[in-house]
Amino acid sequence: MKSDFYEFFCPVKVISGKQALSNLPHEMDQLNVKRALVVTDKGVAGAGLISYVQDAFQGSFCEIGHIFDETPPDSSNMVVNQVAELFRQKNCDCFVAVGGGSCIDTAKGANIVVTEQTDDLMKFRGAERLKKAMKPLLVVPTTAGTGSEVTLVAVISNVQAGVKMAFTSDRLYPNVAILDPKMTMTMPPKITAATGMDALTHAIEAYYCLQKNPISDSLAITAIKLAMGNLVKCVENGKDESARLAMANSSLIAGMAFSNSMVGVVHALAHATGGVCHVPHGVANAILLPFGMENNLAKKACEIGELAPYLCGREIQGDDRAKAGAAIQAVRNLNKKLNQLSGLPNRLRDAGVTEDKLEAIAKVAVNDGALIYNPEEVTFEEALEILRRAF
Repeated sequence: MKSDFYEFFCPVKVISGKQALSNLPHEMDQLNVKRALVVTDKGVAGAGLISYVQDAFQGSFCEIGHIFDETPPDSSNMVVNQVAELFRQKNCDCFVAVGGGSCIDTAKGANIVVTEQTDDLMKFRGAERLKKAMKPLLVVPTTAGTGSEVTLVAVISNVQAGVKMAFTSDRLYPNVAILDPKMTMTMPPKITAATGMDALTHAIEAYYCLQKNPISDSLAITAIKLAMGNLVKCVENGKDESARLAMANSSLIAGMAFSNSMVGVVHALAHATGGVCHVPHGVANAILLPFGMENNLAKKACEIGELAPYLCGREIQGDDRAKAGAAIQAVRNLNKKLNQLSGLPNRLRDAGVTEDKLEAIAKVAVNDGALIYNPEEVTFEEALEILRRAF
């Protein structure tokens, strides 16, 4: 474990449990804001979840200034600009993101545009480009996967360039994350499976990527244990409130881990697969995770092997390679189980990727910032080989 020097930071207040959503107006009041722009999508609104948010405001001194429910599956710079303009027009003083990663990232992006008083979000892509204090952001996740409610990252598509751009800054952390199990109960099995595998990927990559540290390690292991104990339960029975809350916590804890240790080749390839072929991020991560783990065996067999008891549910005998192999096989077994239960794709071809797109995906992936933290350097040819094996 490399622990001679590290940094860890997570300033987000977390409220987790049944009826946690009722605390939303109080938390706004504590932040000295009164009028929220709610950022959500049609799926969340159609499932009736926004009514829970509206109910939480009843009898309080806070209000909803506007509800924006047109967030697309992939957040884009054009939508971010639209939300920022609504924030100004409706005289709002904070953002409340209600939804999955795209809604949260849209709110983060709009916050950048509002705070920096710009009309070009892309000026601020990259790391630590933000210098001004952001507007308060409160997050109510409706999926259990992205961990965006506790991360310093926003991933937003540049529509003109056809790529996903990453924005990282300590200023992008939300102020408050509210985990309420009733907000994830309406997720269908396939989305439950995909978002759960997103959380598991965050935790596994966090455990062996280059900025790992003792705190992120402990968080990653906890997230893995929660995911392995509860993801299948949630897919089998979406009304299992205890399992839903456990997965929401797994996602959040994995988010805290990878926001500090960072992720690697799996995410680089998944970002590129999403940008080129519009494969949902959790689906891409699920497919690519065992192949990305194999890519790092030469340097990280020990660390990957250390995860075997939590992924396999039992102690594994043998050397580091044997334990790492068992850990990777456990991920493949989980993917197979989720495929049987929900139809979660296990191969890129089953997710709509055509073979002629693999080179384009590899070209985008080798320029993805996540590769900086991958233990193994990854060339275009190596990225392409991983994609071919996953195809």
